[in-house]
Amino acid sequence: MKHWSLDDIEWGKFDASRVNPDTLKVIKAASLVEHNGLDYGTYLSNVFHDDPEFQEVTRKWAVEEVQHGQALRRWAELADPTFDFDAAFKAFTEGYRLPLEVDHSVRGSRSGELIARCIVESGTSSWYTAIKDATDEPVLHELCRRIAADELRHYKLFYTHLKRYLDTERLGKWGRIRIAAGRVTESEDDELAYAYYAANGAGAAYDRQVFNHAYVTRAYPFYRAQHVDRGMAMIFKAVGLDPAGWLQRIAAKLAWRFMEARVKRLTKVAAA
Repeated sequence: MKHWSLDDIEWGKFDASRVNPDTLKVIKAASLVEHNGLDYGTYLSNVFHDDPEFQEVTRKWAVEEVQHGQALRRWAELADPTFDFDAAFKAFTEGYRLPLEVDHSVRGSRSGELIARCIVESGTSSWYTAIKDATDEPVLHELCRRIAADELRHYKLFYTHLKRYLDTERLGKWGRIRIAAGRVTESEDDELAYAYYAANGAGAAYDRQVFNHAYVTRAYPFYRAQHVDRGMAMIFKAVGLDPAGWLQRIAAKLAWRFMEARVKRLTKVAAA
């Protein structure tokens, strides 16, 4: 099946009156992260340097990630014609760099790397679905529908190769859980905070906590319980746990309550 392109989007349906300013800020940040897909592709190709099958998959994945960035960029520029994407992307890549000169995974094994990729794709698929469900701006709704579907397909792709590597590396369930938990906590590392800063900082000095909180208070409110439940099910599947069992339901409810509480607390702090 031919992958969609920017020409498939009905850009003429863009409705500026339905653009939420906070939504615009997180989409600008997302456009930078997605557009950096080629660096992620380089990193994965280096980690899987003797696996041409997976390297081919990685190259196609990276191209699709860059396309996501290009699509979100175009929407952000429609919503804010003053948005200087090129300058923002330059600032982002100068301030946040991936470890490209490697020949092994920072996760300790290839199985671990693939688990981490599954966690990322579960998060992005859920997040774009949440934005799709929240926005009534027709072009953003369509973009997020398409991107969320891509990210779900990417999850399935990485999961397929994860099963292949688990057959030889024998990474135990607790090891898989440890890696997944570590990658979940990294969702609030410098990458998203710095992307938000590069896209919206307007010359301010970078402060990780300040810009992390600015991102969280605008990105997390998109989520609803069903989005968190869906993402948690995908995480459970990646680590070898029942994605529809009682433990997954408890974990999803706790994660949802944590996110709600965190947004409320940070919003109060910002208003004080």
